[in-house]
Amino acid sequence: MHGPATAGWLLVALCVATGGYCLLRMRSGVDEQRRWAGSEALMGFGMAVMAVPAAVLPPPRWVWTVYAAVFGGAALYTVLRSRLPAYRAHGTHHLLGILAMVYMAGAMAAAPGGAHGTHTAGGAPLVTGALLIYYAAYVLRTGGRLLPLPAGAGPGADGTVAVADGTVTVTSGAGATAGAGGRWGDRTELALACRLSMGIAMLAMLLTI
Repeated sequence: MHGPATAGWLLVALCVATGGYCLLRMRSGVDEQRRWAGSEALMGFGMAVMAVPAAVLPPPRWVWTVYAAVFGGAALYTVLRSRLPAYRAHGTHHLLGILAMVYMAGAMAAAPGGAHGTHTAGGAPLVTGALLIYYAAYVLRTGGRLLPLPAGAGPGADGTVAVADGTVTVTSGAGATAGAGGRWGDRTELALACRLSMGIAMLAMLLTI
């Protein structure tokens, strides 16, 4: 119905919105929300730039080399952080996402003319296929977690819900924070929605490799 450029701009808008909310999460009063927010903002804005249609802004080949270097440094930083107990829950998924960015940047640098966005780039089919399978499963799993809970399936008697994927749903006690009713930067369901959006964006971009 619309050309590939329209899909590219929609993807850019999605990634910019996701990165912007991740910046908001960096100011959250909940430690679990802040832990990965900065790196996820970097990924969101990085994917937004990568998704700009090539017909509008064709980048020189060296841009992708810089991309690979930046996200390679982010991958090393993630490996170092993931060794700490508090960062292990979400560290593996986060590291895989950053390495996927390095892979896509390398594939685009190797493509004729440094193609990007909606243009086909050169990549390894097995690696691309494995990433597509992983992100398809991740999107389905994360989307399922955003579905409404059945009646009576809310928090336990003490008001606590377990931490999953580096996010907190509800905590109890004097300093309790409700994932659904706190400040915008503290809302667990919005953090999950951001990760779901980035997973969908990653799927869309991997399909062009």
